[in-house]
Amino acid sequence: MKEEYDVIVIGGGPAGMMAAGRAGEMGAKVLLIEKNDRLGKKLSITGGRRCNITNAETDNHLFLANFPEAKQFLFSPFSQFNVESTFEFFEGRGLPLKVEDRKRTFPKSEKAEDVCKTLEAYVYESGNVTVLLNTAFEGFISHSKAVHGVRTSQGDMHGKTVILATGGLAAPETGSTGEGLTLLGKIGHTVIEPDPNLAPLKTSSKWVHSLSGTSVNDMTLRYMQNGKAAHKARGRILFTHFGISGPLVINSAFKAKELLKKGKLTASVDLFPDHDLGSLHTHIRELFEQQKNKRLKTALKEILQKRLAEVILRLPGLEFGETPVHSISKEQRKLLVRTLKDLSFPITGTMGFAWAIVADGGVVPKEVDFKTMTSRIYPNLYLIGDTLNINRPSGGFSLQLCWTTGYIAGTNAAVASY
Repeated sequence: MKEEYDVIVIGGGPAGMMAAGRAGEMGAKVLLIEKNDRLGKKLSITGGRRCNITNAETDNHLFLANFPEAKQFLFSPFSQFNVESTFEFFEGRGLPLKVEDRKRTFPKSEKAEDVCKTLEAYVYESGNVTVLLNTAFEGFISHSKAVHGVRTSQGDMHGKTVILATGGLAAPETGSTGEGLTLLGKIGHTVIEPDPNLAPLKTSSKWVHSLSGTSVNDMTLRYMQNGKAAHKARGRILFTHFGISGPLVINSAFKAKELLKKGKLTASVDLFPDHDLGSLHTHIRELFEQQKNKRLKTALKEILQKRLAEVILRLPGLEFGETPVHSISKEQRKLLVRTLKDLSFPITGTMGFAWAIVADGGVVPKEVDFKTMTSRIYPNLYLIGDTLNINRPSGGFSLQLCWTTGYIAGTNAAVASY
């Protein structure tokens, strides 16, 4: 291929498809290059294959409060394409959306594949986009502080503008292997090394592993370091065969990861967050009075899930589950109460890139002009989605970043190529 394109987009994920579709809609001649055998491979499995497409917080200031380290860069792009724009884009193309708890937004069909189909239709809608699958990105063709095309496994491709949407290192089995970030570093950009950000946490405690599949819908989780609570959050926790997961855990993984760099870290689960020690002791004493002729493990099932009660009563010092309630000593009762308020275990790390929803890392924001999404080093190179070092929680914020940056880059790359 020796023909020159107006816009070359590297990466057929959510940001790349949005950028390619928009540039084509603007009348540009576009080449979309994807290493996999299909577009949107990672997108099709996101959110448990339901696709948390955005977060329905329509106030830009409140929405961007979820990007504390980067919000000053994002006000400009979100003034151009925001959450309301996302609703209009997808619902206007026949994909109705629904809002669930914490304003998480999904397609009504609950099928991530439907989001992929909608974006793929957008890519082909204008007739101006050529899609090249099974093609690996191998480098930039650049000189004189301008990018003139890209090197690929299928040869050199030449373009007036290039949009990089190769993503980060989360879910590497879908092709997200971070080569785009490596190649950006080679041409002079400052790239923060990727690290699993939104991911479940690991523990070495076997009793936690034995609770795999058990969830507690309302508890308080504390990260304890040097005898002090370094982080506290309330919500749902899921015990797994490797540690703990669930939205609350995943969204606090970045904090846990930072604390681990300073030393040993312990997780403390308070199973009764609405009680202090005194009121929980009273509550347990009343339970014991009602259940005094039953064995402790049977009585506890009145206030705890069976599996959870069984595992707790196998912890050191608490192996008196077969004891009748009326024979439980005051000291044993106090130990039980303290455990229910402070179920502790060590945190040894995150589950890594393979389990990560998002991996942080990428180009530092100060090297990008967010009004247009152009590189400040190469003015005809556009950087979008997970190529940017922007931390954010789960709950639809990552994909909204893709829609916003992709749309703006597609618009501006098309205009720049005229």
